Formats: sequence, C-alpha cells, structure tokens
Amino acid sequence: MTAFDFLQTTRASYDAIADAYATRFRGELAAKPLDRAVLVAFAALVRDRSGGPVADVGCGTGRVTGYLHGLGVDVFGIDLSPGMLAAARRDHPGLRFEEGSMLGLDLPDGGLGGLLAWYSTIHVPDDQLPRVFAEFFRVLAPGGHLLLGFQAGDGVLRRTEAFGHDIDLDFRRRRPEWMAELLITAGLTMNARVVREIDEEGDFPETSGQAFLLARKPIVSGGREDGDTD
Repeated sequence: MTAFDFLQTTRASYDAIADAYATRFRGELAAKPLDRAVLVAFAALVRDRSGGPVADVGCGTGRVTGYLHGLGVDVFGIDLSPGMLAAARRDHPGLRFEEGSMLGLDLPDGGLGGLLAWYSTIHVPDDQLPRVFAEFFRVLAPGGHLLLGFQAGDGVLRRTEAFGHDIDLDFRRRRPEWMAELLITAGLTMNARVVREIDEEGDFPETSGQAFLLARKPIVSGGREDGDTD
C-alpha cells in the first residue's frame, strides 16, 4: 500500500457509480438554498475579477460547474474519474471538463481567478491535504478566491457499497477551524467560515453538518498585501 492508493480506489469507485450518482444528485442543489447562497456569493466574487477562469476541482458530474456557469462564471471542471467526466460532458455539453488530480494540477502558476473544491477533498488523507492546498495556492492568481465545501465533524465513514456497486471510499469529516489553519499555512487568507446544521429532512437527508470556507490568495505589492494600512 502507498500514500496514493486512494487515487486509484477513488477513481474506480466513482467510475462504477457515475451514472447512478448523476441521476440521484442532479436535483440536490435545488433542495439546499443555503448551499446555493454560498455558491452565489463565491460567483459574485470571482465574476468581478479578471484574473482568469474558475476551476471546479473534483467536479464529478458537473452539476455545480453548470450552476456556476449559469451565474455567469467562466468555469471549467477537473475530475479524477473518467466515468464522472463522461456524465458531466453528457449533461453539460457546452462546458469544458478535463481529467486530473488535485495533488498535481496540470495548470500554470497563477492562472485561475478562482477555485472551487465542493466536497472533493473529503477522500484525501489528512497528510496529503497540505500538498493539495499548496497546489490550490500555486494555481490561483493573486487576489483569486478559493471555496471549500465539506462535511463538518470528526471521524471517517467508510463505504464499500453504493447504488448496487462495490466501492472503496473513505468519507472524512473535518473541523472547519483545522481546515482553515491548513489554508492559512498554505499562504491563503480567510474571508468567511460558514457552518450549516444537519438537514435531516427532504430528499437528501444528512448525517453531519456542512462547512464552507472562503479564502483568498493575497495580492502583495512592495512587500505588503493590498489593503494594509498599518
């Protein structure tokens, strides 16, 4: 076993369930107005920048990529799973989707005006998160915004079956304050931390609260970040 075996198991698991996943979660955002509000705020921030496009890293079936596009964001998707990408291209034929890993993004330094990781870091082992966040910092343009979405809490939920298929996935719940510290260590500054309580009702019941972190890559001029007045 190696530190990167989770990449292979994650890819294979989502390849196996891609079509069923696309059908099951196609309408999830419509049922979660608070989550949409967070995405609307992110869209407003990145839309007002000219620092490059926005990457939806770990885009899955492209449902959030498509939502941001509908809000006027210049966005494209990246995912590890060819099966999920096939569903994304089918459901959103006018958008660009690429295969790739967040541990080593095939993107130039400072090329993105924004980066979304919407429940896509949840399978990454704790010891690999600093590498992931360093990549996010690298590809963001100065002033670019990052939005993370993930399950709040502690512990790991292991799933070996979904939609009638064998899978091998660990779903990691994490404390928002710990994730924020990792982002700060990577060089980002925090703009907002939102924690939503568990929604146990409706068509998409949850077993944990949800966390959203908005961060920004500083703009440095003359050794000082723009906006410094001290």
